[in-house]
Amino acid sequence: MKHLARLLVGLALLCAPGARADDWTPAQLELLRALWIGNLPALPPDPTNRYGDDPRAAEFGRLLFYDRRLSSNGKTACATCHDPAKAFTDGRALARGVGVTDRNAPTIIGAAWNTWFFWDGRKDSQWSQALASTENPLEMNFPRAGVVDLLRRDRDYTRRYRAIFGDLPARGDAEGVTRAFVNYGKAIEAFERRVLPQPSRFDRYVAAKLEGREPKASNEKLSLDEEMGLRSFLSVEQSQCLRCHNGPLFTNGTFHNIGSQNRKAASSEEGRAAGVKKALVDEFNCRGKYSDAAPDQCAELDFARVDGAQLVGAFKAPSLRNVARTGPYFHDGHVKSLDDVIWHYRTTQGAPLGQSELEAATMTGTEFDQLRIFLGSLDSPAPADTGPPRRR
Repeated sequence: MKHLARLLVGLALLCAPGARADDWTPAQLELLRALWIGNLPALPPDPTNRYGDDPRAAEFGRLLFYDRRLSSNGKTACATCHDPAKAFTDGRALARGVGVTDRNAPTIIGAAWNTWFFWDGRKDSQWSQALASTENPLEMNFPRAGVVDLLRRDRDYTRRYRAIFGDLPARGDAEGVTRAFVNYGKAIEAFERRVLPQPSRFDRYVAAKLEGREPKASNEKLSLDEEMGLRSFLSVEQSQCLRCHNGPLFTNGTFHNIGSQNRKAASSEEGRAAGVKKALVDEFNCRGKYSDAAPDQCAELDFARVDGAQLVGAFKAPSLRNVARTGPYFHDGHVKSLDDVIWHYRTTQGAPLGQSELEAATMTGTEFDQLRIFLGSLDSPAPADTGPPRRR
């Protein structure tokens, strides 16, 4: 029956006078342009990290990102949870390092455009996020002094660190150790800023449409189901997708309560309501002494909303790029498949904590299926030169 319904929809479109299945109105083309990767602005500098765009720091950070010695068990690295072969995720419901965390590992592809980091936004820079994961007992469980000791023991690391940041601190210099630890995080951020989204089949399709031509190559065509799913995606009245997943990264980067909390642990899942308070007092935030930002460059921190019912149970809207490859889903990975994700939007149950923003989606079962099929067109290859490096 589903296949018959799709066929009937396709025939209705194709038989309309002078119409094709993928005709787009000027207003729809503008929506497609807004989602197109060609509309992605240049990566802005991170004012908190003066080394963020230093190629030497990026290559150093690449080595650190894949180094399993930076963990208490010698088996865990940043790449353990952010594997380039899995779109920089780990394929697990809950991130697993030295222990098992209570959060799903999101992709870091395109994360350099983010303002807030972690699902609850408790960090305001990529380098401070890297520091938190390094010291977290369930992730890498590695103390800052241990990081600096490794930088001393590894001659290549010592040489690279000195060329970028200057001499390593003396043993026993606690403040110097923290500053060196911060520099370690800033090098990792410099690498992660190179993990950029790549064009998908959707992007090549949109490029052809914006050029006023029909997609011809197989890598720029959408199937009928994909094209129909895209139409549903663009319709706020039907799917509501664009409310949270807009722009060329398919996310607005803000926090929403969609009733996705784990009902068994809802009382501890305040999300943004708790995360923003942590960000404001974080020793490594934009206003902290380890930040390279000027006082007038921390507006996001200064004007962050710190209270309100809408923050309770709200988590960051993730990018939908490569979404078909980044499951399990939601902040705690309790949803296994995209079908189950879409079912969540079909049922629109109330939130176990706070107030859900979801409203009933006015879509048929076939349209929900086509929406899922469309999301597969957002897949793209891993960025070049972001895999494990070779040590000389």
